[in-house]
Amino acid sequence: MENRMEQQTSYELLDKIDSPDDLRKLSVEALPEVCGELREMIIDELSHNPGHLGSNLGAVELTVAIHYVFDTPYDRIVWDVGHQAYSHKILTGRRDRFSTNRKLNGLCPFPSPAESEYDTFTCGHASNSISVALGMAVAAAKKREDNRHVVAVIGDGAMSGGLAFEGLNNVSSIPNNLLIILNDNNMAIDRSVGGMKQYLLNLHTSEGYNRLRNALSRKLFKWGILTEERRKSIIRFNNSLKSMLMQQQNIFEGLNIRYFGPVDGHDVGSLVRVLNEVKDMNGPKLLHVHTRKGKGYKPAEEAPTIWHAPGRFVKTTGKRLVEDSQGQPPLYQEVFGKTLVELACQNDKIVGVTPAMPTGCSMNILMNEMPDRAFDVGIAEGHAVTFSGGMAKEGLIPFCNIYSSFMQRAYDNIIHDVAIQRLNVVFCLDRAGLVGEDGPTHHGAFDLAYMRPIPNLTIASPYDEHELRRLMYTAQLPDQGPFAIRYPRGRGVLADWKCPLEAVEVGKGRRLKDGSDLAVITLGPIGNLAGKVIARIEAEKKVHIAHYDLRFLKPLDESMLHEVGQKFSRILTLEDGVLKGGMGSAVLEFMSDNGYTPSVKRLGLPDEFVRHGTVPELYALCGMDETNIYDTIIHLLDK
Repeated sequence: MENRMEQQTSYELLDKIDSPDDLRKLSVEALPEVCGELREMIIDELSHNPGHLGSNLGAVELTVAIHYVFDTPYDRIVWDVGHQAYSHKILTGRRDRFSTNRKLNGLCPFPSPAESEYDTFTCGHASNSISVALGMAVAAAKKREDNRHVVAVIGDGAMSGGLAFEGLNNVSSIPNNLLIILNDNNMAIDRSVGGMKQYLLNLHTSEGYNRLRNALSRKLFKWGILTEERRKSIIRFNNSLKSMLMQQQNIFEGLNIRYFGPVDGHDVGSLVRVLNEVKDMNGPKLLHVHTRKGKGYKPAEEAPTIWHAPGRFVKTTGKRLVEDSQGQPPLYQEVFGKTLVELACQNDKIVGVTPAMPTGCSMNILMNEMPDRAFDVGIAEGHAVTFSGGMAKEGLIPFCNIYSSFMQRAYDNIIHDVAIQRLNVVFCLDRAGLVGEDGPTHHGAFDLAYMRPIPNLTIASPYDEHELRRLMYTAQLPDQGPFAIRYPRGRGVLADWKCPLEAVEVGKGRRLKDGSDLAVITLGPIGNLAGKVIARIEAEKKVHIAHYDLRFLKPLDESMLHEVGQKFSRILTLEDGVLKGGMGSAVLEFMSDNGYTPSVKRLGLPDEFVRHGTVPELYALCGMDETNIYDTIIHLLDK
């Protein structure tokens, strides 16, 4: 393997920037060169150490301008959607460690306050920056830190999230000097959708007009003619007049948030000038910046969805180094997408819903085949669930596909808008369990535990691709009620993944293997790992280990668990989710409630936020890899 350290590229300016203080020593004329070096470093590093490419290339000039104008870290910069913050990491003392990004014990995949004082807040999920930054701005005012600026940088489709609108509403109603920078690249991960996207494309305001208004406002304040209350009244009148003359309503100024832009997000000199002009203005402000996802790297500019996180690639040619999948098992996502089309062909009530992730979850397959029966609602998980509930109430069967960690954002919607009415919505929880390098904000760790207490909800997890297809078929049958199917990121285990679409009995597990010395109970695809360990131990030892695939967490297969409780004094449970409140907890509760007293050992995710790294590395870290499962079973057998 090549030694990357020996071929490390040197950069004339970037190598001298160890903090934003060093950046601010440069002239404005030198900043385009800094941007070029940042872009080159990101492309070079990500070509062999995969990460989020397109969004970071689009935010280079904006990041440089922000750190050049503002006194970070004293001034607070709150990033929304942390996959646009690589330039920020490089400029804030982490340049020499950037090669460890997303690796175990290396730099975090997204900004993290635990890693750097420049990272003001956790930002793995979209749309929280405005609310966070408003809280910081109010805190600064309460502490009389009048010279502290607070900036929220929101983009990549995050403005479509409901929390962003809640934050904007509150920004307009309480005193603050917050600056919101809208990084508008007309993209989320797939193309942005909805009215906000079209609105932003059409929004225009004169920069000259804004400069004149600002200068006049300052003079009137200085002369004592203008007060804060009069200013608000004038703004309201001015916004109404401007809307009438331009025949266009500005939603931000309608909320009494001063609007500036749009400006070219790749002209770093203009960005510096505009930021200097607006940063000390009183009251809330929004700067609308147009950027291009993948800027500066032609393949990423031409195919921004593919190059959002392209994996390894050849920097000089743009050829993606995609693994040869010939003869390999398919991705669970691919099985979901193709099976959904099969089901939709059979049942005209089926529709698909996704919050801005059609390519990632393979909903795009249905979108291509039946565009009128698939809906990308943008980054709006709560709406996706409630929207699905509305369709289900009128007789449709929505397959609502949301990543497990993002479904956390729609918890009340699941309960209030679907489960109470027992509506037939199929929740497909993609990326369940450990997801790898994206780390704690993206691990699907909690869904089993947070969904298990909800009445009327069926919860299942497939052992393999055949089981995924059968569960999807079962979920769309009449009168099933809300039905959650959780499955992991990545490949399954069956190269021959197609099987007849047939129903399984809800609440019925499977005995995969008989045994007499120990019972292993698993839920979901991690059961395949347990099966390998069981086979290995039985080949080495004279023991007989039973293996049960629970299949359903809710309702539990009580007859199967009675069998286990009556027959075995030693039980191992294994799940790819948190131990507290998960499948192992359900087994323990059942055994206790029914007077069984076996020795139960549970393996699963610990009571902590699991760091980032490859999935095998994290399994080992959590005691869920083949070695730890082996050692645990041997220890139980020796009891």
